[in-house]
Amino acid sequence: MDVIETLKTLWQDSGFQSFFVDGGWKNLIMIIISCVLLYLGIKKKFEPLLLVGIAFGCLLVNLSYFGPESSDALYHPDLWSNFLDPNHADYHSYGAIMAHGGLLDILYIGVKAGIYPSLIFMGVGAMTDFGPLISNPKSLLLGAAAQMGVFLAFIGAVCLGFTGEEAASIGIIGGADGPTAIFLTTRLAPHLLGPIAIAAYSYMALIPMIQPPLMNLLTTEKERKVKMEQNRTVSKTEKIIFPIIVAMFVILLLPSTAPLVGCLMLGNLWRECGVTERLSDTVQNALMNIVTVFLGISVGATTAANSFLNLKTLMIIVLGLTAFAFSTIGGLLVGKIMYKLSGGKINPLIGSAGVSAVPMAARVSQTVGQKANPSNFLLMHAMGPNVAGVIGSAIAAGFLLAVFK
Repeated sequence: MDVIETLKTLWQDSGFQSFFVDGGWKNLIMIIISCVLLYLGIKKKFEPLLLVGIAFGCLLVNLSYFGPESSDALYHPDLWSNFLDPNHADYHSYGAIMAHGGLLDILYIGVKAGIYPSLIFMGVGAMTDFGPLISNPKSLLLGAAAQMGVFLAFIGAVCLGFTGEEAASIGIIGGADGPTAIFLTTRLAPHLLGPIAIAAYSYMALIPMIQPPLMNLLTTEKERKVKMEQNRTVSKTEKIIFPIIVAMFVILLLPSTAPLVGCLMLGNLWRECGVTERLSDTVQNALMNIVTVFLGISVGATTAANSFLNLKTLMIIVLGLTAFAFSTIGGLLVGKIMYKLSGGKINPLIGSAGVSAVPMAARVSQTVGQKANPSNFLLMHAMGPNVAGVIGSAIAAGFLLAVFK
């Protein structure tokens, strides 16, 4: 009899029986979805450095969380739902989360506080050469034009019934910048972080599939064949001054951009100043790898079945794709205008690199351009708009944060 009671207790305490009660089937669906994401990250190599972590975080949270009474859960959405709201009866602070939360709750503090996205930007700055943008400042126009999808998706989301804060978080997917999307969403609509992060990184991974059809549709063969003149050589002094000036101007204009733009420019200054090679190397490699581990698994933890499986998630996926497509279109259209104004000296394909997926979008411009003209070499020309897109997406996020926060 004792054996039967023991087995019964083990069954009741196990996660297996939870699949059959209280909506546990939703967790089973999310476990299947996490396995699909793992397949895409490992087999198809869709942004594997982050997608594998996000998918495994999704797997962990849905294996352990079956509602607010799940004492063994690694992540507790209920702890975060009333976070820092002292007027709510279930008010929680960082201290309460450290005391009562699970492992993923504690790691998620770095996302909520904006630490991980900012450190990712620092690493991006240290790995990025701003020379192509400095040598061709007109690239800033292409980076700005590629933010068109952000605001079109924002309008579309509002029309579909999302709040302004939710619509702003969805729209930023169009910038093709995962850390920026995470940074903005944690401040304006943290309950949507899971689907928004997955959509943002999925579409970044799909750039080689999404962009070329749009590029071929909106440009002529003659335009795609254009060979651009070599950029001028940028001096060391210019490369050192540039991040300082950009940080000063952008942060004074939009103080809410300080965490992202400040870290981006500091990372680049470490790269270019010539006296901090060890710091630059650490930020590019060790720090980026560590933060990527924590960021991926923490974002994956927000995909608990009860908050992820709903109509809003599907709408976010569709709106995110729309935002990304229109951001690509905006860059291409301004590229075509610059082609006309320059007398055919600017290849409009570089406009598609105005989204901030560095350097993947620039490589796609190079690939499509070389198909039209095998002697074409657009990579360095496309890096200008690509870098401008990183700055542009941070500014767009800062603007939306200033409006809705």
